[in-house]
Amino acid sequence: MNHSPLAVIHPDAKIGENVTIEPFAVIEKDVEIGDNCRIYTHAVLHNGARLGENCRIFPGAIIAGIPQDLKFAGEVTTAIIGDNTMVRECATVNRGTASKGKTVVGNNCLLMAYSHIAHDCVLKNHVIIGNACQIAGEVDIDDFAIVSGGCLVHQFSRISQHVMIQGGSRIGKDIPPYTLIGRDPIVYCGINIVGLRRRGFTNQQVYLIQDIYRTLYTRGLNNTEAIKCIETEYEPGVERDLILNFIKTSSRGIVRGSIDD
Repeated sequence: MNHSPLAVIHPDAKIGENVTIEPFAVIEKDVEIGDNCRIYTHAVLHNGARLGENCRIFPGAIIAGIPQDLKFAGEVTTAIIGDNTMVRECATVNRGTASKGKTVVGNNCLLMAYSHIAHDCVLKNHVIIGNACQIAGEVDIDDFAIVSGGCLVHQFSRISQHVMIQGGSRIGKDIPPYTLIGRDPIVYCGINIVGLRRRGFTNQQVYLIQDIYRTLYTRGLNNTEAIKCIETEYEPGVERDLILNFIKTSSRGIVRGSIDD
């Protein structure tokens, strides 16, 4: 262990092996820190913080601050950070409320400087949140999604897998999988080809995804008609089924197609 005598560490905090805690960091009582983590100077881990292994919490970051929700009544909740996740300078992750009881950030995520993850959000694995993004309460963000700097994400929104969102976007609709989203107001701008190829998607998978979205966005169909066409014209499979299930279960409605389509 490498704990600075200038750090404030509650004796009841549960701290794993080979954890470095720098001067002026604050670790409260109900905190759990996994092995091989580093807590930088002036970072604060409030009651309810749960860190996996090999996390990096940079200067000024705050984990498990109480929710900015007037319905919060002091209930015992948590903010869970997965393995190998970095929380950069002055980023904040609030803990949950009675709604879900926890805020979750998965494994291998990067929360860049000044980003905010509000109460009861669920971020899965390999998610990147850009500088100064503001993620409102109870937002779900799936694996390998990238939310570029300065984005505003409305509460209860859903962002699916392998999505890339342009910096400065205002997200008020659900974002279906594999898509590239941008402009103002936001629209579907194509599929995230670069991201998919980096993650090993084959040409056949990429072409299938492109074709499905042409059916959804460029054939002049409403969502109900497009769903029926996709169900009948494409064989069941991982990509098709993920897109269909996301559209069917969207309560806010999905982002609309580009005006140039």
